[in-house]
Amino acid sequence: MKPIVSAGNAWSCTVVSVFAIIILSIIAVLYRSEHEEFPSQDPKGVSGTIFTAVIVYAAFFVCCGLQGLLHVRESRRGAISLS
Repeated sequence: MKPIVSAGNAWSCTVVSVFAIIILSIIAVLYRSEHEEFPSQDPKGVSGTIFTAVIVYAAFFVCCGLQGLLHVRESRRGAISLS
């Protein structure tokens, strides 16, 4: 299987996804616990929406991480890179 995106894009997407998962999870937990700094009329709905974004970033993490690992595997075989 060949990688679709470049190695730099794959690894940067992976790192951004990790940080997004961590930060959005913390914000969603704060909304769910009805923290005073995050006022909302529907805190459960807001936290549910944020957790949906966390799931999307988790999918990005998996896909981009696999693309990065494909680049690592390809470079170990001695493939010539034109990029």
